[in-house]
Amino acid sequence: MKQLVKDIFYAFPIQLFILHFRKYQVLLIFWFILASTVNSDFMKYFGADALFFSPEYLDKVNVFGAAIVGVALGVFVMSWHVTTFILHSKRCKFLATASEPFLKYCLNNSLLPLFFLIFYFIKLYRFNEYKELMSPGEVFIIIAGILGGFFLLISFSFAFFFGAEKTMQYRKVNVTNTTTYKAFYNPVSLPQKEGFGMRVSYYFNTRLQLRKARNAGHYSQSFLDTVFKRHHFAAMISIVLAFIFLIVVGFFLDNNLFQLPAAASILVFFAVMIAVIGALTYFLQSWSLPVVILFFAVLNILYQKQIIDPRNKAYGINYTNVNERPFYNKASLQQLCTPEKISADKANMLLVLNNWKKKQDKEKPVMVFINVSGGGLRSATFVMNMLQKTDSITNGQLFKSTFMISGASGGMFSAAYYRELYRIKQKDSSFNVYNRKYTDNIAQDMLNPIFSSMIARDIFAPAQKFSVGDFKYVKDRGYSFEQRLNNNTGGILDNRLQDYMEDEKNATIPLMIFNSVISRDGRKMIKCTQPVSFMMKPVDKANDTTTSPDAVDFAAMFSKQNPLNLRMLTALRMNATFPYVLPNVWLPSEPIIDVMDAGIRDNYGQETTLRFIENFKDWISDNTSGVVIVQIRDRVRDNWQQPFVSQSIADIIIKPATMLQSNWYKLQDFFQTDQFAYFNNDSFPVQQLSFMYVPQQEERSASLSFHLTAREKRDIIASFHNSFNQASLQLIKEKLK
Repeated sequence: MKQLVKDIFYAFPIQLFILHFRKYQVLLIFWFILASTVNSDFMKYFGADALFFSPEYLDKVNVFGAAIVGVALGVFVMSWHVTTFILHSKRCKFLATASEPFLKYCLNNSLLPLFFLIFYFIKLYRFNEYKELMSPGEVFIIIAGILGGFFLLISFSFAFFFGAEKTMQYRKVNVTNTTTYKAFYNPVSLPQKEGFGMRVSYYFNTRLQLRKARNAGHYSQSFLDTVFKRHHFAAMISIVLAFIFLIVVGFFLDNNLFQLPAAASILVFFAVMIAVIGALTYFLQSWSLPVVILFFAVLNILYQKQIIDPRNKAYGINYTNVNERPFYNKASLQQLCTPEKISADKANMLLVLNNWKKKQDKEKPVMVFINVSGGGLRSATFVMNMLQKTDSITNGQLFKSTFMISGASGGMFSAAYYRELYRIKQKDSSFNVYNRKYTDNIAQDMLNPIFSSMIARDIFAPAQKFSVGDFKYVKDRGYSFEQRLNNNTGGILDNRLQDYMEDEKNATIPLMIFNSVISRDGRKMIKCTQPVSFMMKPVDKANDTTTSPDAVDFAAMFSKQNPLNLRMLTALRMNATFPYVLPNVWLPSEPIIDVMDAGIRDNYGQETTLRFIENFKDWISDNTSGVVIVQIRDRVRDNWQQPFVSQSIADIIIKPATMLQSNWYKLQDFFQTDQFAYFNNDSFPVQQLSFMYVPQQEERSASLSFHLTAREKRDIIASFHNSFNQASLQLIKEKLK
């Protein structure tokens, strides 16, 4: 019994499994990330797990997308085998005595991949059955596709790279030739290196039969090097091909056929990273870390000298007139909101307000402001569904009475989309803006192109450019995101801000204000077709030259950079630039500034709305019967929801760093509730009505992501019938009668 335990412990698969945890643990990070993602832990709230469970290809979850992920998984596993074989082969000397040493190594090195595959498929089945509402048969088709692609790649790898092992040098050696024998077999002339070697009892051969490991002590070091290095060379070719594959995919990413499932791109990227880390370790040994540091130092120098520039730009505006860039400082911002400019901009806005009133049916109509929250596709789907149904139930009065829309991220996608549909209806009365397909359109996946582009285009592919008017920009994940949003909405948002100027001025459609947050100092960047210098400061500080603006009028500041040539799609993206998922957008000022998601400062749009109302409270008092702020939000207004709790020692350690992030939206709720309470509205009534996404099960709320599962979509749409939302609907119907 004791001997059996020893034989099991020293079996090659067990020893390799242990070896990975003893040596080069950095390679295990990739397995940990994959396992954590599949376990719905890593980037859970961004929907990363769905990328692996329901891979989309050509806008559908099907066997072809699954097969592509299977091939990519095969590439990742082969990279793992190749890299660890190169690093550990010197410890597995007995393999040199056997035929097909690399194949045998792979078979015995498959414990970790096998455990992962079993875990992956269990999680995939549960996820797709519950969240994607798939039948068992549909789930098994996805699993079969992944397995088919996986084994196809594995079979191709062995057949192509290692099928010719019968011609390896050691099979050609003639033992009767004294010179050859001494060169390859005589350990006295070229003794083996000491200090390496792994005790192995048994290993699996290519027929999965147990074989006792042979002693390789009678072979020279030259022979061992010859056998292993030939395999090393062939193995490296496969990784080079994976690298070339990513470049090709990135180059042709605009073609739908090359828009692979994001999970596939991530897996191939991990495969290349494992190979790169392995190569650095193998060739540089202890010099690996200094070389990596030097590499990043060189990249930093190239960036500072503007030889390379990975930053994303705002598509449509002019970055070429370097000498005419505006200064970003206190003095220049003050010049944008002088009393004279504020007076002129207010006069212009009064024309817009009067035009809005002319289109109303009453002498003193109710004035509606719509605020929509950020929250990825969760918010986009909820907002679109609510706008369609509420506007339909009020016989179109909701949007007709709406003067302005503000908000953040996903909510603004739907607000802009619905407004564009409403704009079409103004020209074609037969057009049905209430068709359910528009909610389905905005709910379509946008996460796959972001991740695919991040891997294949941002990191590996050569810089490709595209044009917007007279200006050229580099394609990156920001571009891919805009293209997907454009495709999902039928191409109707592919306009510039200036295309909306007249319709907004004439109040044919509601005015929209797009916000972003300047990462340099937290100020708000306001994008609007109308001049809005009066929005740069609180009303009572408008004439105070000692108070700096807390917001910037984008069009005024970049007046020489064609600001209204900005794409609507880019304005929406700048409004929704969630950190890391989408790139920050840098703007051509001195010094250069970049902007982020509007939700960092005003996720619900209320701050913008209240400042606007305060600026025009006299006009509103004289011309309306009051204001209704319709807030459509993807979170319950209740600070008891999803509390930030510490459940482990690790949570206690990171709590000071993550507390603010976890409670960010609740802090905004507290602040804006207080702000609304202090709002000076003595001359006319201001009422806030809320529609909230309330999940049927609190712990199963839809993820904050650019991807939604079938169950999440169903849950979001069903939230319209929630008792709270139905009560709000009755109130708004009464207000708009």
